[in-house]
Amino acid sequence: MDLDEEDEDEDEASWGEEQEQDKLPTLTMPILKKWQKALLEQRSLRALRRLLLAFRSAAYMHDDDQVTAWNIDNSAVYNKLLTTTFRYTPIVLEHHIPYKKLANGKFKPPTQTPKFKALQKLILSYFQNAVHMMSQMTDNEMLRLAVSECTKLIPYLTSSRKAIKHYLKKCLELWSSSPDDIRLAAFAAMRMLASSSDESMLDSVLRGTYLTILRSSKATTPYTLPSINLMKNTASDVFCIDHSVAYQHAFGFIRQLAIQLRNSMKIRAKETYKEVHNWQFVHSVDFWSMVLAKACHVQSPTEDSKQENEIKALIYPLVQVCLGALRLVPSGRSYPFHLHVLRSLTHLIKHTHIYIPLSPYLMPIITSVFTSSSRPKSSTLRPLDFEAHIHVPQQYAKTRILNEGLLEEAMYLLAEWLSTEAVQGSIAFPEMVIPIVVQLRRSLKDAKPVHGSIKNHGVVKNILERVEESARWVESGRKNVTFAPGKMEAVAEWEKDLKSKVADSPLCKYVRVQRKVREKRHKLAEKAREGEGEVVESDSE
Repeated sequence: MDLDEEDEDEDEASWGEEQEQDKLPTLTMPILKKWQKALLEQRSLRALRRLLLAFRSAAYMHDDDQVTAWNIDNSAVYNKLLTTTFRYTPIVLEHHIPYKKLANGKFKPPTQTPKFKALQKLILSYFQNAVHMMSQMTDNEMLRLAVSECTKLIPYLTSSRKAIKHYLKKCLELWSSSPDDIRLAAFAAMRMLASSSDESMLDSVLRGTYLTILRSSKATTPYTLPSINLMKNTASDVFCIDHSVAYQHAFGFIRQLAIQLRNSMKIRAKETYKEVHNWQFVHSVDFWSMVLAKACHVQSPTEDSKQENEIKALIYPLVQVCLGALRLVPSGRSYPFHLHVLRSLTHLIKHTHIYIPLSPYLMPIITSVFTSSSRPKSSTLRPLDFEAHIHVPQQYAKTRILNEGLLEEAMYLLAEWLSTEAVQGSIAFPEMVIPIVVQLRRSLKDAKPVHGSIKNHGVVKNILERVEESARWVESGRKNVTFAPGKMEAVAEWEKDLKSKVADSPLCKYVRVQRKVREKRHKLAEKAREGEGEVVESDSE
């Protein structure tokens, strides 16, 4: 039932009388249950007003300078009040002032009816109290509930830019520093904000998420890396909501990366290299690779091909920035940085099927293991975690454990790159791999006994065999070709058929097995870091 103006005046008068009393009325469970019954059965706005009045008392119960209407001295009542308010408020509001959900996932705010205008101030007050309370909560489950239920109120608050800005700031804070379930709830709130028909709101969300990732990634450790990866994965999803808006932000931020790289190339000094060789640059490159991979995924084209082509145009400048960063410092101490960038580019190739030549940047890492002028030092150090480093630590320099780790990482990336549809699915694959095969065989042949350990030789020979088998596999399919190389349409049609069978090639099967092995090892390492007593054993594959 609706609450008329007399009811509202009556509530305000009774509240005023309560403030004049020395002792505030105490909220009890029977009073709460009475409000719950009215909210559920009648969708009562009078009960909602009283509930929100009590909620405000809970939010400011420890603030002496705030006037409250109720005394809450029982923890069970306090928790029940919070749960009831968070869960029931969106239900009652949606009953009285529903909003429209559009087919494209966006929403339109409720129409400005007299009832909505009368309730707008109440909704805004509750929302501000809820955001204030989030800063005080220590119970993660209650905080998750608060964030997820307040998200449902966003359509009613789009006219209040200040409240939305304050909520976005709180969500970004939770998204970057809370347990995973709260992070996901905060992300759902940001996605709801981005789904508004107001484009400026999407602008704020996109800019806020990217800058938050940059701030969070400044100091990356094995312990913070999972949360940073979660942030990049979720943020890339928001950037794919509207390609035209995302293009404006991506263009500006990729341009900033290019300017940093240009400055480092112009002034050859140690300090200028740090503008590129840092975690923020690495995570930025990886993030934009993920965004473009999702936006330009071959198997999920957008309805608006013009939008897709617009954002697809950013692949070229991003690749140029990445390749320029790889050429900046070619020394062995920087190889972990190179591996990060090459991993991002491989992800981009895998999803967009755009050919990017990575072998010229992988082969120097591989051959350096076999051509070093000094004998590798024995060491009792653990294998280096290349995901958590961008430079080789001093204690690992010129050690056998570093050489083995570098070779394994680089060879896996080479196999993964060769197994992508852009490379393995090319009719020219047998010719493309000839320089790689020749160089690898020469490296094995010329390797000094001190450098060529049995493990290193085994890793290279395994992948060499799979590459040559895959080349023969493509050649067997070319035997029945009747068209000339100049017939590009026929070549494209033949390659389309080949790409549909790429998963069955010897190299792709090998990469799938290696990926599972690496995932298993990664999980064991995570458990060991969490202190679960798991022993991380080095695989001898």
